[in-house]
Amino acid sequence: MDKTGETLKKETEKWLSRLEKERKSLKTISEDKKIRSVLKNLDAYISDTKHFLEKKDMVRAFEAAIYAWGILETCEHLGIVERKK
Repeated sequence: MDKTGETLKKETEKWLSRLEKERKSLKTISEDKKIRSVLKNLDAYISDTKHFLEKKDMVRAFEAAIYAWGILETCEHLGIVERKK
């Protein structure tokens, strides 16, 4: 793997680790189907990140991780999730 690939791998693994930690600490504010659907999508992007890392497709792995992070932050900003106590 070239230097760019190694850098992407390292960054992706860093963000994936943070995502998984953050995701475990979240709970929804309601059982609304739309909220559950958004979180299901977040989980799918986390899974996609792992899949692309295994396939050594670093660009798609990084994209999936960053997209998942965007979903997570959007959920927080909209107030549809909160931290578990």
